[in-house]
Amino acid sequence: MQTDITGHHIDITDSLRDYVNQKMERVERHFDIVSQAHVILSVEKQRQKAEATLTFKGSKVFADAVAEDMYAAIDSLIDKLDRQVKKHKEKLTDHHRGEVSLKTHDV
Repeated sequence: MQTDITGHHIDITDSLRDYVNQKMERVERHFDIVSQAHVILSVEKQRQKAEATLTFKGSKVFADAVAEDMYAAIDSLIDKLDRQVKKHKEKLTDHHRGEVSLKTHDV
């Protein structure tokens, strides 16, 4: 997965970059078809904001989180992305594929 990290009114340090990449591995573990991730970290007054857009084959997932601490905002963002990716993955799998109806086999 290619991860682009940009900052608005904040310098992206190596520790922030490593933290985001480490947390994005959790999302990639659940759904390895993610081709690109664009993460934007920004500071607005006292609010630390993290937002991300994940691109799959044919669709996108967006999430954002605001917290007092940038690391807390990143954690919250990853939790939201993880839930959305799991939900998207469940929609793609067909759960009724091998189901056999018992009513048709009654004698």
